[in-house]
Amino acid sequence: MIDLFLPNIAYASVDTFIASVNKEILNPLIILLFALASVFFFYGVFEFLSDPENQEKKTTGKQHMIWGVIGLTIMMGVWFILGVIINTFGIKGIDPQQGTVDSSKF
Repeated sequence: MIDLFLPNIAYASVDTFIASVNKEILNPLIILLFALASVFFFYGVFEFLSDPENQEKKTTGKQHMIWGVIGLTIMMGVWFILGVIINTFGIKGIDPQQGTVDSSKF
């Protein structure tokens, strides 16, 4: 007998949800941030080299290069720290390269 008054519930595992969030949202966002930091750095290089006589442009170009390098360093540092934590504690089931998490291996 089908109960028409109870709502239908779709069950999904936490692993599937986390994997899809990583794949669809976080990984593209990380790639976008790396690209933006790189573009910011190279724009600073272009600005620095485009007019060597203009000190204001050189200063602005230096600032753009510095902030681009800081952004790239922070993102790579987080990636490095995540790798160290995963390898130090022997955490299985997390693959940052693929963006997958398998909580059944914890």
